[in-house]
Amino acid sequence: MTAQASDRLGVGIVGSGFIADFHTRAFRGVRHADVTAVCGRTESAVRRLCDLAREQRVGAPAAYADVREMVRDPAVDAVWVTTPNHVRVETVRAITEEVASGRARLRGIAVEKPLGRTVAEAEEVKRLVEEAGLLHGYLENQVFAPGVVRAHDLVWSRGAAAAGSPYLARCAEEHSGPHKGWFWQGEKQGGGVLNDMMCHSVEAGRYLLSPPGVPASEWLTPVSVDATIACLKWSRPAYADELMRRYGPEVDYRGRPAEDYARSTIVFRNGDGDEVVAEGTTSWSYVGAGLRLSFELLGPEYAMQVNSLDTEAKVFLSREVAGRPGEDLVEKQNAEGGLMPVLPDEAGAYGYTEENRHMVTRFLDGRAPDEGLDDGLQVTRLLMAAYMSAQEGRRIDLSDRGEAAKLDSFVPQVAQGTWRPGH
Repeated sequence: MTAQASDRLGVGIVGSGFIADFHTRAFRGVRHADVTAVCGRTESAVRRLCDLAREQRVGAPAAYADVREMVRDPAVDAVWVTTPNHVRVETVRAITEEVASGRARLRGIAVEKPLGRTVAEAEEVKRLVEEAGLLHGYLENQVFAPGVVRAHDLVWSRGAAAAGSPYLARCAEEHSGPHKGWFWQGEKQGGGVLNDMMCHSVEAGRYLLSPPGVPASEWLTPVSVDATIACLKWSRPAYADELMRRYGPEVDYRGRPAEDYARSTIVFRNGDGDEVVAEGTTSWSYVGAGLRLSFELLGPEYAMQVNSLDTEAKVFLSREVAGRPGEDLVEKQNAEGGLMPVLPDEAGAYGYTEENRHMVTRFLDGRAPDEGLDDGLQVTRLLMAAYMSAQEGRRIDLSDRGEAAKLDSFVPQVAQGTWRPGH
């Protein structure tokens, strides 16, 4: 029975990679929804994800190789799009064409970050979904992370209520590099670590600087962006050769590198008329226990801090214990010994569970999610402004209409394969 006639939502997941795995595990904590279908281009990966859904008891999904066929399945009421960036637009176009023709009946669509590799792509995704009349959500998990949400609410209800709104957010995401080859390729991914991970930090910064329940786009007006990118580790010859051994000649960081480090400073004018700042730092060149997410929010008389590696559980393994490489303790794990943090529920800690619960509830209620594709478009604009700033070595003034308009057609050199570190 479909959601049009029940209180449960049948979810079809398009894509069968790393993020799809996280979403599938996260549905353990979501009531009123089942994973009813999985679609992907690699049969073995699709089957593995279907098996995982059954193992986790979150559904008994059907396997598909054609997204058009999947969305015509009456058991699919909403679609989670987790496909690679370079096929994002064509995937969304196929889904919305099926809906517009009447061959598919969907309540909503949720699209993974980043929304597009360029502003033009992000605008196209948003246009296609809106013209199809679908409710839409932007899958930015970090603004649903329980620690971030709770600290944000407390700072605003206690600190900001007494002393005034916050003025500085600092967000960082760092790890040792992506899992799949396409992430490392500027042309396919849309850039390097700035596009891949700054999308998280930018939206987390917007979220932290905005009051609970108030859309960031209503509270914050972008004023300027200043950014720097570099390839600090992976363009060094030994590491460039390692990437080529790992992923093949398509990942050539001697000839076509992408940035593995990025920093941005975004200035906003907030709803009180004050100037506020969101700082973001991301890297694929961090070597530590594993993925490190950190968030800070500072105001006149208060501060908050969240760090994903400050865990409630830790394990120590001496040098006498030899373990196989894996990620059983924490995502992007870099060691199998010493004192290691343990995340018992990564999908929950990183925000995937609450994110999926929110999207399911809103789609069932016929209401727009708090994070929509308009937020995804705004993030993409800010990312492109950051690339433009880094590329041209100057601050981008977003209050200048002519300057802002240039972003509509801007394609970073990294995405074109023409960027060279230090030039």
